[in-house]
Amino acid sequence: MIKLHDLEVTYGQFVAVKNLNIHVEKGEFFTMLGPSGCGKTTTLRAIAGFIQPSKGTIYLNNRDVTLLKPEERNFGIVFQNYALFPHMTVYENIAFGLRVRREKNKVVQEKVEKYAEMVGVEAHLQKRVTALSGGQQQRVAIARALILEPEILLMDEPLSNLDAKLRIAMREELRRLQHSLGITTVYVTHDQEEALIISDRIAVFENGVIEQIGKPEEIYSSPQTESVCRFVGESNTLTDEFIITLKQAHEGCNLELGYTSYIRKERIKLIKKITQKAPDTIAVKGSVAHVTYSGMSVTYRVMSSGSALEVVMLDNQNTQFTVGEEVILELDPKHILQFRRRV
Repeated sequence: MIKLHDLEVTYGQFVAVKNLNIHVEKGEFFTMLGPSGCGKTTTLRAIAGFIQPSKGTIYLNNRDVTLLKPEERNFGIVFQNYALFPHMTVYENIAFGLRVRREKNKVVQEKVEKYAEMVGVEAHLQKRVTALSGGQQQRVAIARALILEPEILLMDEPLSNLDAKLRIAMREELRRLQHSLGITTVYVTHDQEEALIISDRIAVFENGVIEQIGKPEEIYSSPQTESVCRFVGESNTLTDEFIITLKQAHEGCNLELGYTSYIRKERIKLIKKITQKAPDTIAVKGSVAHVTYSGMSVTYRVMSSGSALEVVMLDNQNTQFTVGEEVILELDPKHILQFRRRV
C-alpha cells in the first residue's frame, strides 16, 4: 500500500535518511523504531509530505505521490504534541477537518459523535480541550485524524508525553482501534517495548538507515545486527572466558571465539543443583553477587567465568537465592547471539 523506494533526505552535507526501501501492506500496523536522531520521524514527515525527499520515490497504491502536498495525500496524522486548538471545544477540534471540507452540519454531528464514542470522549464534547487530561487530549487528536477517514494513519510518538500507566492503557487502545478499523498505520516510537507489543512489523533505524525489518518476535529473537540486539531488549555480554567454559562443558557446542556474544536475561535459568536437564542445555557454576526485587520478578547478578550475568526470573517464594550463594546456570547455546567484532 505504501512503498518507499531508495528514499533519501539530506540537509546540506548531512544525510538524515539514506536509501530507504520500505513496503507497508494494507491494514498493517508498521512501526519505525530507533533512538533520537536516527531518521524515523524524518521518514514519517517525508511520507506525510511535510519534507521533500532529496532522492527516491513514495508510492501509495502504486501511485507516485512524492510531489503531492500533504492535503492531497489523504493521510491522517497524530502528532507528538497533539496539536489541538486550545480555544476550541472537543467537538470543534474533532469537527475541524470536516468544517474545512464544508460538510453539512448533520454529517458533521453524526461523524463527531461516532468517532468521539469510538475513542471514549463522548462525555467531553462540550469541554475545552485544555480542561482534559493528557490521555483524553490524545484521544481527541486520534478522533480528529480518524474522522476524515484517511487511507493511512501516521503517528509520531503519540504516547511519549503520557505517564507510564496511561501509556500502557493507550497503546492497548490504539491497537484495538487499528484492528477494528483495519486502517493502515505507520507509527514512530523510540520505546522498544511499545513497538514489540503493538506492531505487526518493525523497522529498526540507526544513523539514517534501516538495520532490520521484521515481525516483533524476529526482531527480538533473531537480530541481524549487533546494534539491533543492543537496542531491542536487554542482554548480557559474554566474555571469551565464559564461551570457553561453555565449550569445555559441552563438546558439541559450536560457539565461536573472537565474536561479541550476547544472551537475553530471561534465557538463563538459575537452579540450586542439577536434577534433570534438557539434552541441549549447558550447566555451569556461578555465584550470586546482587539481588534486585521488582515485584513480579527478581533480577540476580551472577558471576561466572569472568562474566557478570543478570538473570531475570519470576518471583517464586519456593526458589530464592541470596548474595554469595553458589548456583548453577542453565542455558541453551542456541540462544547465544554472536556478531563479528568491529575493528
